[in-house]
Amino acid sequence: MEGTEKQDLIFLELRQRLQSGLLIIRSDAFEDKAEVNVTSRDSAIEIHVPDGGYLVKLKPGVSLVEGSWHKSQQLNADGLHVRLHLRVDQPSEALDSATVCLKALEKYHFLCQSCGAILVKEKVFRRVLPLPNGNWNALVDDWCCHPDPFANKKLLPQEEDCLVGDTYFLLTRDSSCDNSLTQQIDSSCVNLDTSQYSVKTAGCKNVVVFCKMCSAVLGEAVTSEVLKFYITEVVIKQSEEREFTVPQHRQQFLERALTSRLLELSSAQSIFRFSIQTPDCKSVIMLWLLNTDTLIASFSEKVTSSNGLISSDRHLDEHQSCQAASAVKVLYLACNRAEHQEAVDAWEKDISVHPLALPWSTCDELLQLLSSCTSTLPPSLSSMNSYQVAYLKR
Repeated sequence: MEGTEKQDLIFLELRQRLQSGLLIIRSDAFEDKAEVNVTSRDSAIEIHVPDGGYLVKLKPGVSLVEGSWHKSQQLNADGLHVRLHLRVDQPSEALDSATVCLKALEKYHFLCQSCGAILVKEKVFRRVLPLPNGNWNALVDDWCCHPDPFANKKLLPQEEDCLVGDTYFLLTRDSSCDNSLTQQIDSSCVNLDTSQYSVKTAGCKNVVVFCKMCSAVLGEAVTSEVLKFYITEVVIKQSEEREFTVPQHRQQFLERALTSRLLELSSAQSIFRFSIQTPDCKSVIMLWLLNTDTLIASFSEKVTSSNGLISSDRHLDEHQSCQAASAVKVLYLACNRAEHQEAVDAWEKDISVHPLALPWSTCDELLQLLSSCTSTLPPSLSSMNSYQVAYLKR
């Protein structure tokens, strides 16, 4: 899957722990690098080029050390590189995900992320329990001195339980589900896009659960009484919240829901490499967390008079403004590419690689999201060895 987007005109990457940054300005933004200037003001970075100015607002406690920026001696193939030095009071922390926020004896609504319909109403859990590590079955032989007592057994919730997996919730059905959910046996087991991935094994019979309102895939029916909802497909709200907001933009929700979960697993278990898989354990993406303290900002094209802002100290300059976003820098491989097969095989045999299951359609969405990000990066930042580079916003 190749991206067709154009490289961003201006791309800024800041590392909070290293207190450093890299600014890359596309070569068509200036004729002479002497025309490029970088200044600091009020927790922001101003980038001045001949056609106008660009303002990047920074997080509280992060600022540019005045006069610390240095231009590269020669222009690179992707433009002018400018090194920056930062002053950082405290690196920003990741927000908790829905799996962390769920608590026992609280009342929750489960909503469809796509359309906002209430799927499960006023659900109260007596217990909220974490499930074992995603590949715990593979480790049983190492810590069990007798035959695997869990072989061919599923860990299922009791009536008032919620079991929390790496990327999903297990809960029991109630009467509200009859009006909000539909399900269908997926006996064909064929992927949505067979040009990208191989056909699934014939004969498997996953029972897929859909939203009755919009037909979005939500998860699976593990048994007739137990549902599996993926964290990328549902929104959880406390019942005390009187009004529910319109569903967040799909790409933004997917990006932030998955990123927060990756950060939690990385922090709690020192896991940095993940295999993004379909429910039938077909690997789609190999993902490697590289940096978790990154701030990024970018401008796709030149400033135009219609959306320019006026600088308070240089009234003739037009400014485009944006907020630097917290992001996780990742390396990834698409498993459908033949040239990656050797690396994919090595990852699949490595027990330190953590499997994460997502619906088929969500795996495809995630791959498109990563590829789209990679295609707009400066070429010098878009790959590392055989891996592609992307940034997932937190």
